[in-house]
Formats: sequence, structure tokens, C-alpha cells
Amino acid sequence: MTTNVRVLAAQVLTPLLKNKGSLNTHFAAVERRCPEKDRGLLRELCYGTMRYHPQLNCIIKLLQNRPFKFRDIDIKAIALIGLYQLQHTRIPEHAAINECVEACKEIDKAWAGRVINALLRRFQREQDILETELAENESYRYNHPDWMIAKLKNNWPQHWQQILEANNTQAPLTLRINKRATDRASYLKQLLPIIGATETEHSSVGIRLDGSLNVESLPGYDVGAFSVQDEAAQLATELLNLQPGFRVLDACAAPGGKLSHILESQANLNTVDAIELEGKRATRINENLKRLRLKANVLIADASTQEWWDGKHYDRILLDAPCSATGVIRKNPDIKYLRKGEDIHTISQLQFAILSNCWPMLKPGGQLLYATCSIFPQENERLVKRFIAETDDVTHLPIKAGWGIEREVGRQLFPQVGGHDGFYYALLEKTE
Repeated sequence: MTTNVRVLAAQVLTPLLKNKGSLNTHFAAVERRCPEKDRGLLRELCYGTMRYHPQLNCIIKLLQNRPFKFRDIDIKAIALIGLYQLQHTRIPEHAAINECVEACKEIDKAWAGRVINALLRRFQREQDILETELAENESYRYNHPDWMIAKLKNNWPQHWQQILEANNTQAPLTLRINKRATDRASYLKQLLPIIGATETEHSSVGIRLDGSLNVESLPGYDVGAFSVQDEAAQLATELLNLQPGFRVLDACAAPGGKLSHILESQANLNTVDAIELEGKRATRINENLKRLRLKANVLIADASTQEWWDGKHYDRILLDAPCSATGVIRKNPDIKYLRKGEDIHTISQLQFAILSNCWPMLKPGGQLLYATCSIFPQENERLVKRFIAETDDVTHLPIKAGWGIEREVGRQLFPQVGGHDGFYYALLEKTE
């Protein structure tokens, strides 16, 4: 079993380049086989390479005489990893190149070592020339796929460059304090001898760390003192305005961050049901609830149908709809590669189906919070406006807040450098 970090990184990236699975899933599977001392480097190579994939791929196209064959996508993965090291890390160039050549030998493709060596050394020699040739290439300049750049320009003519810039950075590590276990001021005092940390601007229970570390080593992890959750996602529970005795539905609950926040914020709810389509994701929800010492009814079911519903209406529904995840590219850089422009229409159809299906489950006078981690209006305000136009018993409740930008329907947050992710919220009330 190999311990060569470049080989392990290629094993993570190869299925992605074949459009199979996700970076998080493949990384978790391979990380277990990596020596603990090398896991930080493995993460850097995998997530960094995918973060800069649009740029790196443009470079490879210029350097190659002919494209890599499908059966040699693992060699392309090693080439991308090598270019990433040369362009974006402090790893000595000779070491980066030599390790990539050795990686080819370890996967029984020694012939490819010559290809990789020639490609990377040519990049060393011609980097300035290549950058000049690519200067007018928008995918290279902004490090995003062309379709995404064009769509953002059209949707957000005043904000698209800001969004692209933020997407190319790493997101800060943000915690949400469990008010049942501690308070933010007290926990900050515990953190400061360990790592620099500050209060989040918009969430009253958020703490942003100045660096990254294994959160399981932080005080109170085992007793549920905190959860890892971006500040934008923490805003959902406050918008729900939960009261004792309420029946609450979290319609698309995995991985359970907003669900646990709901339970932490109001101890005297009548019922909290959580729906998740996949069994593995439902298991993860239950594991998170157990650590946080919380309880909810977690059901493996399809939120776009009513087969699971017992007919009892809810006071509040949180619909954190499945989406393109284009607001969380910083944490999931493979989205730049895996997501296609045509996906947005398909996703929005599913979102509308789930919203339409959940609405009858809401009590008259009850409220539904529609949320996505998307920055595209097609999944957000346009979809909600269409739902309002086609539904008789719905009223839009404007969200008055100091975060995001107010839209005709709902509020939109963009990813911020050093700050929160991109997110959208709209609050709807059922007419009595």
C-alpha cells in the first residue's frame, strides 16, 4: 500500500476528473490510508489543485501536444498536482517534480514520468510566456469555468468580480456555540490560549478562528459545546422565530447543522421532524445529534413526496433546499469542475417540487424559511417569486437585517473574503 502523497492525491482526484463522486467523499476514503504526518499535505494538494483547476487546466492545454487519454486521467491528475505545487506552494521545485515522476512509477506507468518531467520543466522555463498567452483567457484570469463567469456577469453585474475573488480563497473555520452548554464570551476565553478567535459580525453565537486545526482537540467538543458551521448558515434559526410548543420540520436536514441549531435555540418545542433522503446522511445527522446531546425525529424519506407525513401541520418549516452549492465553492472547490451550466435548471425544478410539496404541511399563520447556499437567482428569488405567483395562500415577509442585500423577495449573501459563505433566505407565511 503506497504512502506516496502524490499517488494518494491522484487517487482522490482521478475519479473527480472522470466526473464521479465529490472531493470530500474521495478525500475521506483516501485520507485513512495516508500517514498522519502527511495528511495536511494531502489535503493541501487535493483541495488546492481543485481550487485552481480552471487555471491549471488552461496551462496544461498550452503545454500538451495532445490531450491525455481517458485511461490516463490519473497521469493528468499528477500533472495538475505538479503544476499546483510549482505555482502555489513553497515546496522546492526539484522536489515537487521528482515526487510526481516517482508517482508515475508507483502506479506502474513509468513511461509517463518522462511526460510529466517534460511538462513541468517546460512550465518552469516558460511560465512568464504562458501567463502572457493566457492573459485574455477569462477562465484563466478569474479561475472559474466560462459558463459560471458569464452567468455571474449577467446575474450580478455589480458584484460578479467580488464573488469570483472570494471563491478563490479559503474559507475561515467558524464555530457555532451551543447555548445549552456554554456562552460565546466564556468559550472565547477558553479558545484564546489555543488559537486566535473573534466574534462573528451577524450571528450572535458564532466564533471565527484565525487559523485551522483539528476541532476535536478543542475544549468541549466531546460534550457538544460547539459545532462547525459557517456564519451565513447560522442565520437560519433566528429567522425562524421559534416559540415553545411549536411543531417544526427540517425538510432537507443533512448534515444536521441547522437542525441542531434549532434544538439548541429552543428547548421546549413540541416536535422536531427531520427529513433526509439518504440513509448514510441520516446516520450522520444522528451522530451529530448524539454528540450535541439533542434529539429529533430523523426520517429517511423524500421531501418531494408526502408519503412519510402523518398529516399533522407544522408551525415552522425550514427548507434548506438541495442546490448548486455555488455559494460554498471555497469549501468545495470541485464544484467549479463538476457543476455544469445546464444543472441549474434541473436543480431549480427539484427545488420548486419540494417547496410546493411542503407548503400544504404548514399551518395557517405558520412560516416557511426557504434557504439555499446558492448565488444564482434562478434557484432563489426567481423561484420563490414564481411560487408566490402560483400560490393563493402565501405572503412574503421581508427580512430586515444588517447582512446581505435585500432583494424584491428575500435576501442574498455573497461569499466574503475572510468571512461568511454565499447564501439566500426568503421567509413566507401561510395566510390564515
